[in-house]
Amino acid sequence: MDRIKGVELSGAEIVVRCLQEEGVEYVFGYPGGAVLYIYDELFKQDKVRHVLVRHEQGAVHAADGYSRSSHKVGVCLVTSGPGVTNAVTGIATAYMDSIPMVVLTGQVPTHAIGQDAFQECDTVGITRPCVKHNFLVKDVKDLAATIKKAFYLASSGRPGPVLVDIPKDVTTHQCEFHYPETVTMRSYNPVRKGHAGQIKKAAQLLAEAQRPMVYTGGGVILSNAAPLLTELVQRAGFPCTNTLMGLGGYPATDRQFLGMLGMHGTYQANMAMQHCDVLLAIGARFDDRVIGNPAHFAQNPRKIIHIDIDPSSISKRVKVDVPIVGNIPDVLDDLLKQLGGAKTQDIAPWWKQIEEWRARDCLRYDRKSKIIKPQFVLEKLYEITGGDAIVTSDVGQHQMWAAQFYKFDKPRRWINSGGLGTMGFGLPAAMGARLANPGATVVCVTGESSIQMCLQELSTCKQYRLPIKIINLNNRYMGMVRQWQQFFHGNRYSESYMDALPDFVKLAEGYGHRGALIDKPADVEPALRDALARKDELVFLDFITDQAENVYPMVPGGKGITEMILSEEL
Repeated sequence: MDRIKGVELSGAEIVVRCLQEEGVEYVFGYPGGAVLYIYDELFKQDKVRHVLVRHEQGAVHAADGYSRSSHKVGVCLVTSGPGVTNAVTGIATAYMDSIPMVVLTGQVPTHAIGQDAFQECDTVGITRPCVKHNFLVKDVKDLAATIKKAFYLASSGRPGPVLVDIPKDVTTHQCEFHYPETVTMRSYNPVRKGHAGQIKKAAQLLAEAQRPMVYTGGGVILSNAAPLLTELVQRAGFPCTNTLMGLGGYPATDRQFLGMLGMHGTYQANMAMQHCDVLLAIGARFDDRVIGNPAHFAQNPRKIIHIDIDPSSISKRVKVDVPIVGNIPDVLDDLLKQLGGAKTQDIAPWWKQIEEWRARDCLRYDRKSKIIKPQFVLEKLYEITGGDAIVTSDVGQHQMWAAQFYKFDKPRRWINSGGLGTMGFGLPAAMGARLANPGATVVCVTGESSIQMCLQELSTCKQYRLPIKIINLNNRYMGMVRQWQQFFHGNRYSESYMDALPDFVKLAEGYGHRGALIDKPADVEPALRDALARKDELVFLDFITDQAENVYPMVPGGKGITEMILSEEL
């Protein structure tokens, strides 16, 4: 790439050259007036491919899915005004889950900013609460350096989306192009190495623990720390649980894994979290959906070690005893060295107690039902794919069942919206995951309510020949809303019943894909096998499932982590 000084380029050319310098493969976007010069420059080259989505929310979700499944920075490009506001839901989704992303937005010309110009909005003001950082570039001379900063900020420290707002006239102005090799920012220097003294204290506590527990979140996935986590847990012989965002950080098929914890976590994971004497928290933030009521959680005395790259996440909801700020792989590497010669306690009695909790079989369901059970569909999907698929999901009951019944042994195979809980995420995220992983089996697990939020992206899948498999667990309700209304609102199903559903098979066919309706348990496995065998086709499987099925266990809002509602049979 030519970095010789003296080359005069337009702002639009600079944007594209910066993307090339960063090795960007795909930009997900939708054109509009404020970004037409950038689109013109994209047209003139073939190093950066543009993926035309059908809605700006889909662009950001697709960039998000691309990033989560690849450890690369996702990139999207939208126009000013409604282009930006349509993208905000996707930006907030990425922000809540700390996903590295660069969002390029068009803006009205600099002289028109603040004049209520056509398709103007205060992009910096609107997005400030849901980005890691944002920039408004008013001078073309600042453009290359700003984009370099955006990629650096998005991918370093605690990752997140960074937005660069570019007025239209800046894309036409010219200046000498130089892309910086490195970035230094006086006010931003993330800590990588953990404090040696704190790590030594953590190792001592773990060695003395009689009821240890390892609790990990999305930070393990984002920092590529899964191999070190697995080594630590297996060497120490400790039990381990993952949050919804952390699934795949530790092999789900391993005996030491207790399943997901939290509101819809397993009985054994929640009980072990509450009754351990030393808790090692890694890349997790003690979210309300994970530990329930903090006052209840604090009733049982325990020593807490918390490893996180973001100091603001430590002791935010739960007071910890040994805070360790640093990059998780670096800290775990040092912790493993400290534990190397340490003599640990006999924790056989603790494992005996855990196995008694596990024997409750909290995820069991009626396997003899004559109506399709959603859990059965996901068990069969896991069995047929051998756990080797990349699974995206939307938000609701189907998301929880996927987390419970599809066993993720590797990181970056489970792509879902955890923090914001965004319906409509699954399909565009699957598009991004497939483009990031050519040849991979990518399955979108969704529900009849969620899929309709970004259904138009079936058109994008057709244009770019993305052979995603869509598993629609169709119970004709907003399932999780209905479940809460059953438990806490006296069975008053206010506006949760979907009584005007489309024919999803015909809808899929209308977009040029293959669709199938499955309403008998005996047809579940053949339908899945047939869909997965069609390597070059998008297949939409509409499974008619039990309307009354609920997700168990369940911790009601405001309750403690061990105050679970178990299935009717328990």
